[in-house]
Amino acid sequence: MFSIFRRKKPADTPTAPAPEATPAPAPTAEPLPELGLDELEAQALAAAPDGDAEGASPPAHATSVEPPITPDSIAIQEDSTPTKPSFDPQPTLPASADPDMVLETVASPSRGGWLDKLKTGLRKTGGSITTVFTGAKIDEALYEDLEAALLMADAGVQATEFLLQDLRRRVKEQRATDAAQVKGLLRDAIADMLAPLEKPLVVGVYRPTVIMVAGVNGAGKTTSIGKLTKHFADAGASVLLAAADTFRAAAREQLAVWADRNAVEIISQQGADPSAVSFDAVGAGRARGKDVVLVDTAGRLPTQKHLMEELTKIRRVVNKADITAPHEVLLVIDGNTGQNALAQVKSFDEAVRLTGLVVTKLDGTAKGGVLCAIAREKPVPVYFVGVGEQLEDLQTFKAREFAQALVG
Repeated sequence: MFSIFRRKKPADTPTAPAPEATPAPAPTAEPLPELGLDELEAQALAAAPDGDAEGASPPAHATSVEPPITPDSIAIQEDSTPTKPSFDPQPTLPASADPDMVLETVASPSRGGWLDKLKTGLRKTGGSITTVFTGAKIDEALYEDLEAALLMADAGVQATEFLLQDLRRRVKEQRATDAAQVKGLLRDAIADMLAPLEKPLVVGVYRPTVIMVAGVNGAGKTTSIGKLTKHFADAGASVLLAAADTFRAAAREQLAVWADRNAVEIISQQGADPSAVSFDAVGAGRARGKDVVLVDTAGRLPTQKHLMEELTKIRRVVNKADITAPHEVLLVIDGNTGQNALAQVKSFDEAVRLTGLVVTKLDGTAKGGVLCAIAREKPVPVYFVGVGEQLEDLQTFKAREFAQALVG
């Protein structure tokens, strides 16, 4: 997926020779005591005052970072606001960040027939929508049939009403006279609605960039982490995995397989507390100079209050390990769940403040219109969409591509 990996370097500037000075002797660092995971977690939690859920605020932002030049590039931004997610399309560097350490992972110019795969994957969703325009006249019956098709695709009531109103306006302005024109205008309306969800994922503003990944069981969370690891590793980024999904049987072993397949390191402790594993992984990532730390959290349902609280605890402990972390909090959602996916986005965002989504299994659902509902009701960026099991079947989200595949 990614073919280029480079570091931004500041322009060379001539400097005057420094005056000679007697170098001071380098201080000798004392070895740190070895602590167990439980002691590390307790030490981290004790570092913040009582009632402080997130620790101190991250450093203020300063210099703006130009967005990636190529349309397929993936840029990465930290979760800059400790109280709510920021969907600002202009990523910013903290004042203390070294511009030379900002990394860009750029997708391959050729997406390898991705649009055809996406069209095939969304055939079940888009079929009922495109059928509406077959031999149709531009009248109220067309709009009624289209309304029913959008609702069946789980676009949701709000998004459906908005799209129909927008489509009527476009038809009037363009003076469309046949169904094919209306179909093209619907494609444009959906692309414009989904545009706010299209945002690059950036890594390297902080090192390591800590990415928490959450999701319900069966959504493809651990597999998606494996695919992301492969993409980052192929681009040249060093990745460390944290097996913090200690609730599900064999989850640690499954992640270990991906770590071995991608030749990356993994922090894993059988029966350990998930927060302690996450804390240890962030520290290890910093000590080993890793570019990315991917934290695999336990799969859970939003209705499982005690598990959602555990997820909140993981985020809190990660923040104690690194005051700027987590820099990304991703939710993996199964496209087959339709409107339930929107409910998951709302619940997980309330618990851990999401910064992005990974939508999987769009190739087996007739409910892919849920992205329209998300765009209208909870516009959390969609970083990746998946339509298959292969590594190349997980690609960056493009609003125009998705609309074209959905409507045809």
